[in-house]
Amino acid sequence: MTTLTHRARRTEISKNSEKKMESEEDSNWEKSPDNEDSGDSKDIRLTLMEEVLLLGLKDKEANINSWITRWLTPVIPALWGAEGYTSFWNDCISSGLRGGILIELAMRGRIYLEPPTMRKKRLLDRKVLLKSDSPTGDVLLDETLKHIKATEPTETVQTWIELLTGETWNPFKLQYQLRNVRERIAKNLVEKGILTTEKQNFLLFDMTTHPVTNTTEKQRLVKKLQDSVLERWVNDPQRMDKRTLALLVLAHSSDVLENVFSSLTDDKY
Repeated sequence: MTTLTHRARRTEISKNSEKKMESEEDSNWEKSPDNEDSGDSKDIRLTLMEEVLLLGLKDKEANINSWITRWLTPVIPALWGAEGYTSFWNDCISSGLRGGILIELAMRGRIYLEPPTMRKKRLLDRKVLLKSDSPTGDVLLDETLKHIKATEPTETVQTWIELLTGETWNPFKLQYQLRNVRERIAKNLVEKGILTTEKQNFLLFDMTTHPVTNTTEKQRLVKKLQDSVLERWVNDPQRMDKRTLALLVLAHSSDVLENVFSSLTDDKY
């Protein structure tokens, strides 16, 4: 009887310590230097997916500077001045946003990668393992976490990105596809007061767009990334802030990093 009592106590202590670690990881995410800024944006917490989408959304200045828009304007006048949508030619942002979901889950202590081996040194070849299934409070993150928990055997990072985007030939795996990801992320940004929702006409059809209303927040994000590769550049990736490094990689893989540097002068570019 005494042995059972001690065993129950050890189990309870173990569970309490796990919950404490999870709460500390969530607290560390909220207190991250990247999430604390002076001014009006200090209370706004953006996920990596929200930051990538915000960088990818067209604004008026980007449209004016875009040669594609200037070339198509005589054919489709509605493109001039249109804003709040991602480029029609960008086919990388979907996988980039799914990758952002996986990284966000890892940084919040919900998943991790299996240790590297001689055969599995590349990140994309290593399995994604569940660390904790406690809710994050974000619908997309929790939905992905639910899929990862229910999958057996475990899958690699590359496979998970394919499954979450729906790019799989296995009909039994289509249930793992995350649908309407851009629209759902945009809705989160609308609720945070950064975007708004409008209907814009593109010659033959109407499309829901999300123009930026809080330009200060987007400028802060762009300035942070510009400084990270210019004024505050660190040659050793291990010394860089993890969230900033992750955002740079995601922005590059999502083909939206060019939007960050388009406003730079020629000498800095």
